[in-house]
Amino acid sequence: MSRCVPAGTLNRRPTVSVVVPCYNYARYLVECVETVLSQEDVDPEVIIVDDASTDASATVAEALATADNRVRVIRHPINRGHIATYNDGLAEATGDYVVLLSADDLLLPGSLARATALLDANPSVGMVYGHPTHLYEGTKPKPPRTRVRNWTIWSGPEWIRLRCRAGINCIFNPEVVLRTSVQREIGGYRSDLPHSGDLEMWMRAASVADVGRVNGADQAYYRVHAASMQRTVYAGHLTDLQARWDAFRVVLTEHAEGIPGSGEMLATVQRTLANEALGQISRIYSDGREDPDADLVDSYLQFARELYPDTPALSAWRTIPVARRTGEHRSAVAALNAYRTIEDKIRWRRWRWNGV
Repeated sequence: MSRCVPAGTLNRRPTVSVVVPCYNYARYLVECVETVLSQEDVDPEVIIVDDASTDASATVAEALATADNRVRVIRHPINRGHIATYNDGLAEATGDYVVLLSADDLLLPGSLARATALLDANPSVGMVYGHPTHLYEGTKPKPPRTRVRNWTIWSGPEWIRLRCRAGINCIFNPEVVLRTSVQREIGGYRSDLPHSGDLEMWMRAASVADVGRVNGADQAYYRVHAASMQRTVYAGHLTDLQARWDAFRVVLTEHAEGIPGSGEMLATVQRTLANEALGQISRIYSDGREDPDADLVDSYLQFARELYPDTPALSAWRTIPVARRTGEHRSAVAALNAYRTIEDKIRWRRWRWNGV
């Protein structure tokens, strides 16, 4: 079970290695690195890994390293992809704690001190995260929250169980701080999970250590812009579903020895993701299109049946005929979409408050 405890403060200056993978993000790199170097009450080092960028990223990175000896640069002579870029940086981390921060994201003031205070005070915790706030291109960001309400600590298996019930990744990435010894123990990102490596990494960490969350404060800006977004709606969702299933399957089978009840959790996530796939079929029928994509419906149905053969027993199955009829009556579409919007808002508020 989780427990909420009063937040504490640091009584030393921990060292934190921040790995900044970069590919063609010269325009963001300086601001990103400055948000690391300006962190108070910790001693940060920045490891920029440039993956053979074709813009000025390498030049900007070298200038940052020349200006501050806390910055060093790894340059790939050829593009090796994001997984190799992550792992090369993580392998060079020397701090007590380590962060993977994309060059287009930003840390918020005090975030490393808040996260490492939890880690210092709780040696059983191997990973800490908090609330990320979105930074939309061309808009002025909202002032971040800085007051810590409290800390939540879960046992690793309990946190994984919650992920299986939800079926989604509740972490964006820049808000995570890992104990470097835990990172060494679990190893780097897997090349066979290019689309869900983060989710698999967090659960792998939870298989060997407890998980903590800093509640109340905003920990990082997650930048949203055209180059980082997957804009497809339905087909992209199916790819994401498959990628998430791959991450859950790998962790719950290959690391089952550190996860009591892993078999039950695997059955739970199969049911959860199958329900989500059927829910997408319902959305396809009810979105008011004249000619729903039959092939895409079949693909979602096949995915659901492979995960959970008894699909008619799932709750989402019963919504499909209703959605099909709704699609034939335009006046019902707006009401159905409004209901879903309310559901999404409730889910978002719950996640913002407790992180799961």
